[in-house]
Amino acid sequence: MTRTALIVGASRTLGLALATEYLRLGWDVIGTVRGADRTELHALAETSDGRLAVESVDITDPDQIAALRDRLADRELDLLFVNAGITRGNLPIAEVPTEMFTEVMVTNALSPLRVIESLRSLVTPDGTIGVMSSRQGSLAMNTNGGQDVYRASKSALNQLMRCYAARYADAAHTLLLINPGWVKTDLGGPGAMLTISESIPGVAATINAQSGQPGLHFLDYQGETVPW
Repeated sequence: MTRTALIVGASRTLGLALATEYLRLGWDVIGTVRGADRTELHALAETSDGRLAVESVDITDPDQIAALRDRLADRELDLLFVNAGITRGNLPIAEVPTEMFTEVMVTNALSPLRVIESLRSLVTPDGTIGVMSSRQGSLAMNTNGGQDVYRASKSALNQLMRCYAARYADAAHTLLLINPGWVKTDLGGPGAMLTISESIPGVAATINAQSGQPGLHFLDYQGETVPW
């Protein structure tokens, strides 16, 4: 039986590459975009022989999340993966405007958990729920500082996933926080160590290798444990 992955935030860079990788692995994929504009994901869908469906959702809007849940009510997901991450500049925390702090925290921490709480019932009993985290969310690995708000948002995301795991401790879902590595994207910058093609196949392999292992795991794209 063909497995199905829902990748939330798949219009470009890491999310698009992850959708492409799961198609390559033979999965059916549902990928989401934020707005109505045509994206590379739409072009990919046109060459997918019907195995890629494109949905639209702004995950910062609870009503849009609920509408997505209603549209997918008859689908069964083997993987729900939320790819969300923005940064608004490398400012010391004292210089961060309240509006900027709120935007980053809502996008990177609150909204992914809203998606998971809303769509978790669509995931098969032994399926996987994952979120794109970052080594910058690790408290133990923060020895240099910088990127204060982005770091805080990813640490908050990790903490919220731990709360989620405790709340649903009796569920058999595999729960994953994935660090894709430092990747050359708009967010990672041109000086990053990895290309997307070096990171994302490892991300998918790590996700798939954890299938059937309940509980929460914080791992990198090579399957190594990331310290909290």
